[in-house]
Amino acid sequence: MARKLIVGNWKMNGSLAMNAELLEGIKAGLARVDCDLAICAPFPYLAQCQQALEGTGVALGAEDVSAHAVGAYTGQVSTRMLLDFDCKYVIVGHSERREYCNESDELVANKVQRALAGGLTPIVCVGESLKEKDAGQTEAVVSRQINTVLSVLEEREVCDIVVAYEPVWAIGTGKTPTPEMVKDVHALLRELMIRKNPDAAECVRILYGGSMKPSNAEEFLKMRDIDGGLIGGAALKASDFLKIAYLASR
Repeated sequence: MARKLIVGNWKMNGSLAMNAELLEGIKAGLARVDCDLAICAPFPYLAQCQQALEGTGVALGAEDVSAHAVGAYTGQVSTRMLLDFDCKYVIVGHSERREYCNESDELVANKVQRALAGGLTPIVCVGESLKEKDAGQTEAVVSRQINTVLSVLEEREVCDIVVAYEPVWAIGTGKTPTPEMVKDVHALLRELMIRKNPDAAECVRILYGGSMKPSNAEEFLKMRDIDGGLIGGAALKASDFLKIAYLASR
């Protein structure tokens, strides 16, 4: 398996001053990082991040992308626009987009297709709600979500995506699944991708995105099939983000 990948998702946080301090703090600690690192920032701050991260080896990404290439889609952002800021990654289908913006599995799949066609690496998010978890539907939900994406991909394209499992009930709630629970879901996701492309056993990185932080990152990162993290709150503090990156570098 390739090196672990740690991705910071800033969500709707930040300011020019706050970002500058955060980015400088991260840059100051990069010497000890030996994993792949990326920051997904809000659209208005991509130019600032592009300039600050130039030459650091830290990849830049966005938090969403349009399913359309170009046109009369007010408020949406295309792959071509993201490439203007040297974005490498884009988060697609985050639970907050699915819930608050009513994004369907089909729309998420279309966005994955558009991202790949535009030259970006989509970080495809899947995960179950608390209600679904309590009903014993975790396997069914994540299988449906990833299979909808896989159904629109060519076999070779499977190796061009990153997947992030984010149990919705664990995000910002203080509740955290055990590493064993997460490992089992990651193993299921990998098996489903292997059915589409056997190379997915090695070529696809599956991240954990359920409130990973310095205090629990080591437990998750040492588990089989957990290839990194999609980091929310801990990505907004340089010392916390770097600590997770150091743990992923071991």
